[in-house]
Amino acid sequence: MISFIQGLVMSRSLRISPQYIERVKRAVKHNGFFRQRDLAEELQLALSTVSSFLNGRRVDYATFYEICERLGLELKEIADLEDERSDRTFSAEALELATVDCSGEETGTAVSEYMERPPIESRCNETILQPGSLLRIKAPKRMGKTWLIDRILAQATKQKYRTVNLSLLLADGSVLSSLDKFLRWFCGVVGRELRLRDQLTDYWVDELGSSQSCTIYFEEYLLSQLEHPLVLALDDVDRIFPYSAIAGNFLAMLRAWYEKGKRSKLWKKLRLVVAHSTEVYIELNIHQSPFNVGESIELPEFNREQVQDLAQRQGLDWQGAQVDQLMSLVGGHPYLVQRAIYHLTRSEITLKELLQKACTEAGIYANHLRGHLGNLQEHPELAMAMKIVVESTHPVQLESMLAFQLQSLGLVQLEGNEVKARYHLYSNYLHDRLGN
Repeated sequence: MISFIQGLVMSRSLRISPQYIERVKRAVKHNGFFRQRDLAEELQLALSTVSSFLNGRRVDYATFYEICERLGLELKEIADLEDERSDRTFSAEALELATVDCSGEETGTAVSEYMERPPIESRCNETILQPGSLLRIKAPKRMGKTWLIDRILAQATKQKYRTVNLSLLLADGSVLSSLDKFLRWFCGVVGRELRLRDQLTDYWVDELGSSQSCTIYFEEYLLSQLEHPLVLALDDVDRIFPYSAIAGNFLAMLRAWYEKGKRSKLWKKLRLVVAHSTEVYIELNIHQSPFNVGESIELPEFNREQVQDLAQRQGLDWQGAQVDQLMSLVGGHPYLVQRAIYHLTRSEITLKELLQKACTEAGIYANHLRGHLGNLQEHPELAMAMKIVVESTHPVQLESMLAFQLQSLGLVQLEGNEVKARYHLYSNYLHDRLGN
């Protein structure tokens, strides 16, 4: 199965979907690369390759992934997959697991199947079957929220439900400049995903306000057009938390929709899935918050048994000692565990060597760690906060917003009102670099 997925990855190329080219070019400048040549030199790629990528021409998967990772972009969100969807053998999971190792060579992780964390999956599937339901999923980045959402929507499709999967990371600065623009964008994207014509001008009533107009659009147009229930999955909802006016009104509207689903036959069609990476740090009236109703799911890391099962499924004859050694470094973080198992199954490195080099520029996590360091260096206040964390031998208290932002990045974990570095991998790597 491993070689099968490697074959898929190595035999194909990707390009940016045309509607996201400008967004990607903005991300280049946002990440401090004022010229394409600067990005090419950073990644040790040919300038022509970077130019092809940024102008919507095809490049190989490894290159596509590497550039996305450096720019902080999600491959699955910006890639043009329309011509891939007809190929049933090319799964979204295989795409998500395509990675690049620290030498820039193309690889894939060892895991080709979703690792279930019972009873989470069954709880999610049961929830969306309930009329007017609301499912809340919380977990740091790269913990598997997107995979879980994909699984939920796949089950919904089997029930002949309509589905929309929308990451709020797609809302750029212009969209987030006002509540009205954001809600118009939101309605437009959902309608487009449902293959319905844009009728905003017919239903938007400025005098009623943006939230009410959005509600009318869903009630009188979108939901009314559907014969079957709609599962609307909103991923990366914490994207809007810093925009308190937008977040407060949008989240209150979602709560109002949930309440409508208790009594309205039409609104019972709507099943909401709300996923976010951090605790909710904006102030919401308890009666207007969607975060204290519905079904709550906190996606955990892999436990010791799951890590061992994962390793053994991929041909590693691991006992408890090897599992403990890996988990002492990266916990049960799905991405970090899978990446280690992949390299070990290729027999290109021993577990002892992997552990020795893991926190260095020669380790298998070098790109991942450099990405985190780059994010911190771009935000000095976060870098200073993380420096305090990694230099302390015990949990520390930070300003709430900084703590939540570091948690969203997956770098720290909360212990009451205090935080500590999430893994030894992060604390060891960042201790030296932030100290300088």
